[in-house]
Amino acid sequence: MDFDETDKKILKNLIVDARLSARQLALKLGMSTVTILTRIKKLEKAKIIKGYTAVLDHEKLGYNLTAIIEIIAKKDKIINIEEELAKIENVCGVYDITGNTDSLIIAKFKERNELSEFVKGLSTIPNVENTITHVVLNTTKEDFRLT
Repeated sequence: MDFDETDKKILKNLIVDARLSARQLALKLGMSTVTILTRIKKLEKAKIIKGYTAVLDHEKLGYNLTAIIEIIAKKDKIINIEEELAKIENVCGVYDITGNTDSLIIAKFKERNELSEFVKGLSTIPNVENTITHVVLNTTKEDFRLT
């Protein structure tokens, strides 16, 4: 797919406010509504735009604990483990990484006992050999929106 400056402008605007209508975007960018709609559909078809969502303040929703958990797996089983972890509601990110650990997950919890139960539950997942849990003390930035 050809990706140009106009596509970047559309994405930047949608990242800031996913509720913008094609008409509003067209007025903002000085283009026709049809052009904007065509380009958005092209970006959706290419899976560059995967969906539209609200950016939430997790702490205001009660998720005050963020954990970064390293997972060490038994040989050749990490993909199965990562797929299992990705299904868990508290898990925000699952990453297959290089280094001494095999996978890294980021998860959010409302209370310490939820985190404790979660970490203990990880050891019951078949082929999880070990975990290393880091609790986030302060968050300086948490925004995965890139342009």
